Amino acid sequence: MKILIDQNIPFIKGVFEPYATVEYMPGAAITSREAADADTLIIRTRTRCDSSLLYGSRVSMIATATIGFDHIDTGYCAENGITVARAAGCNAYGVVQYVAAALIRTGIVPGSSVAMVGVGSVGGALCRTLEAAGFVTLPVDPPRASAEPGSRFYALNEALGVADAVTLHVPLTADGPYKTEKMADDSFFRMMKKGALFINSSRGEVVDEEALKRALDCGTVSQAVIDVWNGEPRIDGGLLRRAAISTPHIAGYSLQGKAMGTAMAVRAVAEKYGFVELSHWWPDGIEIVDHDTELSWQEICDKMADYYDIERDSRMLKTHPDDFEKLRNEYEYRREFF
Repeated sequence: MKILIDQNIPFIKGVFEPYATVEYMPGAAITSREAADADTLIIRTRTRCDSSLLYGSRVSMIATATIGFDHIDTGYCAENGITVARAAGCNAYGVVQYVAAALIRTGIVPGSSVAMVGVGSVGGALCRTLEAAGFVTLPVDPPRASAEPGSRFYALNEALGVADAVTLHVPLTADGPYKTEKMADDSFFRMMKKGALFINSSRGEVVDEEALKRALDCGTVSQAVIDVWNGEPRIDGGLLRRAAISTPHIAGYSLQGKAMGTAMAVRAVAEKYGFVELSHWWPDGIEIVDHDTELSWQEICDKMADYYDIERDSRMLKTHPDDFEKLRNEYEYRREFF
């Protein structure tokens, strides 16, 4: 049995060697040739798993150590008997910490209204945290609103029209009734309250970057915080310069979030192949944080100074935009504190 692993997944080296032949390589370099004789792929977003990669291979399982899975053609996998496992919610509190740092940096304070577009693991955790800290939260989630009659969700135009800050936490979908690709377009920004803050830490392609630049230039959007970009790692220099905060797709890169993502991938593979000793695996030496969504905003502000400097991450990318992938792959994971 052979397991092919993205070499940039943390904490995983040595875990599967007692059970299988293991090969590590950069995720973006995994092609059909490398995948041909692999039984399992353990990947991140940089490996596109579709027919061009998988056709004719032995792959029977793909485990992604990420919350998102738009890099995997799940339809093809289902049709060809390939098990897909993802690390749903693994980095939720890492992203909550990132958004909190962005709100602090851009001057959004309790009493302000924040629209969360997408209320899954990340958006839900953020909503609970900000509500406890004194913000007015405006959850927007059309698929959940449709599936959960009577639930407390706002229509998109209703929330955008009054929110002081808008933060996206949606998956990338290219079609269907809830398409999110380029959902943040000219009409989206025209619906926003003039002078609001815009944050995207979901997927770059959910934003029409030309429309966002226009919104920033005319003042419809006062400030933007951008962690995810169209065409990564080659990113738009104009948006990079315009954004108040620009970071290299690291919103969820907390120590505990990365540990959980790897642990969920390891446990999924262990369950499929009967590696009982790995069924509850967790990396040695990594503290498990008791997530506290009841902190006051002052407590969050006081602690943030010791745990995360979002301005530093932004300076690094703005100074070295061509090093996007290097900054991401060599990122020093920050610790979670709530």
